[in-house]
Amino acid sequence: MSILEGNAVVFTQGGPTAVINASWVGVALGLMDAPEITGIYGSLHGIDGILNEEMVDLRAQSKDELITISKTPATALLSTRHKPNAEDNQKMLDVFKKYNIRYVFGAGGNDTSESLDIINDAAKKSGYELRMFHVAKTVDNDLMENDHTPGYASAARYVANAFRGADMDNKCFGGFYLAVCMGRHAGFLTAAAALGRTNAESGPHLVYVPEKAFDVDQFCKDVESVYTKFGRCVVAVSEGVEDKDGVSILQKLSSDTLEADSHGNVQLSGTGALADALVDKVKEYMEGKGIVKKLRARGDTLGYIQRSFPDQSSVDYEETLGLGKFAAECALKGELEGSVAMQRVSDTPYKMEYKLVPLKSVAGLTRHLPDDHVNAEGNNVTDAFMVWGKSLIGEMYVFGQLDLSKMVPKK
Repeated sequence: MSILEGNAVVFTQGGPTAVINASWVGVALGLMDAPEITGIYGSLHGIDGILNEEMVDLRAQSKDELITISKTPATALLSTRHKPNAEDNQKMLDVFKKYNIRYVFGAGGNDTSESLDIINDAAKKSGYELRMFHVAKTVDNDLMENDHTPGYASAARYVANAFRGADMDNKCFGGFYLAVCMGRHAGFLTAAAALGRTNAESGPHLVYVPEKAFDVDQFCKDVESVYTKFGRCVVAVSEGVEDKDGVSILQKLSSDTLEADSHGNVQLSGTGALADALVDKVKEYMEGKGIVKKLRARGDTLGYIQRSFPDQSSVDYEETLGLGKFAAECALKGELEGSVAMQRVSDTPYKMEYKLVPLKSVAGLTRHLPDDHVNAEGNNVTDAFMVWGKSLIGEMYVFGQLDLSKMVPKK
């Protein structure tokens, strides 16, 4: 392993998070005083900024301002979902040579790791020496080699609080409430809805994730069972739930053609269609069976608000800033390439460590919710998930409750 002298570029790609700025700021701060790093550039709009030579000088920014940016949601470097092709790779290599860029740090999820792997392979074939590092990021929490990813804990905190509020609202009137959460192939974020439960009657009463086959008829029966017991039902559903044949439930219930990006990701939760379709199915079932004459039912799609809500988990922020600094440390030690990951050492007390793993062990692959985190029926999370998730989202406000044993005597 050798130390190269040259410039470094950092960029962010894919969906932003509440802490993604902390990752690239961590990288910049970690490189700031290194003599072998002659310049630190921030590429605007991901790899598009490299292709268009639109890069901001990060050494020219004050450290105080960078720290403030690190606590700001979404990405100040802006983003893209552009997947590089052969022509892009050649153009990027030309830009790297022109600007003497030798260190590349990309903060992002599965698609970003795949893009970095493609660029890295192209550089190797051309004989241009680069140091290539992927800095883990995604609210979906679906990166291999990671216990959890930067951005997940803050999004999970938002989802848990959103369902806590929706559950209290639902309790006032009764009825049926459903919200669709992000999670194309992995159910971590939807499962986080359960982390806000305060007692056995708290919602969400049912949780559906992509890891388990979703049957619409059984779903309606599950709702009936909960509604009969509590006089109400709150449900969390992943946007990516599929039937036993692997067909998207949204595709199954929708007559519209779904759009896809350059990485082939179909838009699942942007329209509210899945929530509306499932609410209609429940209303039809419950009213058709005479369980209720007219069901009070509502459906929401949490959408983008999950990603960059400005209420960071303190655990998430500190870990993400540290991960960025660790990526810089790996580069300055002479590591050639890799993906910096977070791996759990213990649950109680909670302890995590950073690790550099091969880029190809992450690139384009998907991690799923473990089997022991979902119940056998596929409609709820288990205690194992609750133990795993509680340590990540930080302290939550404890709700007050009236003592209904102290009623005014009736006259």
